[in-house]
Amino acid sequence: MNRTPLRALVAFAVIASTMAAGSATKPVDPGSAAAEHQRIVDFWTNERVSQAIPRDFVKTGPGRYAPVAKPDKPGKPGGGGSGGGGTITGASWNGAGAVADTTGKVLFAMGGSYYVCSASLVTDNKSDRSIVLTAAHCIYDEAGEAFATNWMFIPNYDAAPASLTTSGSFCDSTKWGCWSATGLVAHNGYTSAGSFNDQAVVYDFGFAVLGSGGKSGGQADATIGKTQTIAYDVNDGGVNVYAFGYPAAKKYKGNDLVYCAGPTGFDPLMGDQTYKIACDMTGGSSGGPWMRDFSTSTGSGVLTSVNSYGYSGDNSMHGPKFNSNTRAAFDLAVTVGSGIVP
Repeated sequence: MNRTPLRALVAFAVIASTMAAGSATKPVDPGSAAAEHQRIVDFWTNERVSQAIPRDFVKTGPGRYAPVAKPDKPGKPGGGGSGGGGTITGASWNGAGAVADTTGKVLFAMGGSYYVCSASLVTDNKSDRSIVLTAAHCIYDEAGEAFATNWMFIPNYDAAPASLTTSGSFCDSTKWGCWSATGLVAHNGYTSAGSFNDQAVVYDFGFAVLGSGGKSGGQADATIGKTQTIAYDVNDGGVNVYAFGYPAAKKYKGNDLVYCAGPTGFDPLMGDQTYKIACDMTGGSSGGPWMRDFSTSTGSGVLTSVNSYGYSGDNSMHGPKFNSNTRAAFDLAVTVGSGIVP
């Protein structure tokens, strides 16, 4: 089995201005915040949404990764899954519970192109914002040294995928509507990597701070009434986890919430610095949550990693270890609302 090529399994990039690490944020006028949110919602026309694609990376040598010239065209979605126990390497999540609403599709722009990723609402205990967890390569262009623009989160996209064939509003056609990011947070370990490389994958986690939005004009966590808790330094080899996302390449169309379930291992080619599970999710699933202690009846668990990368020809998904660096990034999202953790 060829294990040399390594691909980053998702879409790429994030919000407007470059945000300095730990810089104080000024009070935002509610009127201007609402106008900026509406601008982003209006930006995502059906035509632009239909053009949004995953962006994969292939490992071309030791520590070197290159973008795939052309992403695979979407195909048929994976088969249905009941949300039961056992090892699942890729199936539609047909179970109920919180995970369907807390996991969402992400849209963002970078370099004149449009991309897709996945993300999950995180418990933050803040009334003035909501926070979503995703992959760092879904919020920051490490080569261009800039955050992405027009970053938007669509929770439970599976419930009402837009047909994209009408002239109606994309966000209005979804279950909950859309929330745009007011700030993005990544770790310096990722932003200083210079490219998507062996250093970057260890720090491939990030957070987006959401303002008011959706169909109700409220906060995402308050509107949906569900979030997932996050923990650090809690996964060991053999711990059973569930991974979720909206894969949009090869056999997947990007409309289904897909999941994998099984015991965690480690990536020996990364010196066991990252996790792995058996999973065939593809580009578009990047940033989707990994959860341990997951209940298939309630759809709730504990966030411990995200979909990050995979190897060509090997049906495994890999993700970063959540640790004190991840905690620092989350704390910056909660307290400051944007920036790069030094």
